Amino acid sequence: MIIDIHTHIFPTKIRSRRQTYFTNEPAFELLYRSSKSKLAGADELVAIMDEQGVDRAVTFGFPWQTSDWFKYHNDYILESVNRYPDRLIGFCCFDPLHPEGAKEAYRCLNAGLSGIGELAFYCSVINETCFNSLEPVMEIARQFNCPVMIHTNEPVGHLYPGKTDNTLAQIYSLLKKFPKNRIILAHWGAGLFFYNLLKKQVRETLANTWFDTAASPYLYQNEIYLNAMRLAGDDKILWGSDYPLIQPRRYFDEIGKSGITKEQILRICGRNAAQLLNLHL
Repeated sequence: MIIDIHTHIFPTKIRSRRQTYFTNEPAFELLYRSSKSKLAGADELVAIMDEQGVDRAVTFGFPWQTSDWFKYHNDYILESVNRYPDRLIGFCCFDPLHPEGAKEAYRCLNAGLSGIGELAFYCSVINETCFNSLEPVMEIARQFNCPVMIHTNEPVGHLYPGKTDNTLAQIYSLLKKFPKNRIILAHWGAGLFFYNLLKKQVRETLANTWFDTAASPYLYQNEIYLNAMRLAGDDKILWGSDYPLIQPRRYFDEIGKSGITKEQILRICGRNAAQLLNLHL
């Protein structure tokens, strides 16, 4: 089973009138101001899955700061999962600093969504204020035994829309704060798995952490797969396309040329995600 752990879909109203949603949403405007920034719906996602051989996909919306908008978007995710119950797996999304975040997480998980994320700190550092806001959200995730996906990005290299100033130390401190939560770090976790080479503390801190491959063809050379398998473990890597940013076939081509084994490909392209999400293969 091929499982994409990282896709985004948007309701028709947002896709057709994106400028309307820039008000008081600096992160959304930053990422989607350009008409070249693609927005897709559930039907388009499933069509691409059919075309390119993806069995199931985790999908979610955007971490809106406006409560009406994240509720509306999460309702669309719920509706999409109900329309495609054998294809789509929904996560709920909201601004992690919003005071209604925990309430929204409970509402969505209780209604049938399978996780929380992609939560992002586009406009803030990850600090004690963030931890205090996340505490009730993480508690609900533990109650429902579901994963939480956090947006991360490499702290060096070229700049691009949505690249945050979050540091490796900030990301690591978040993992230390919530060691009992199962956390997916998007976009290879900013390379944090390199520090598994340290003799003390890090392996224990990362015990409940997974890393997804979202946007990898834009960011990393193919050697990332071999190195990540060696340093993070081949049970901790999850294939995520970040669709519609990049289509699945581009990953399949790069992964096939990366030098990892067929067994490792099967693990990162589905088996690891199935185990994390308690799916039956």
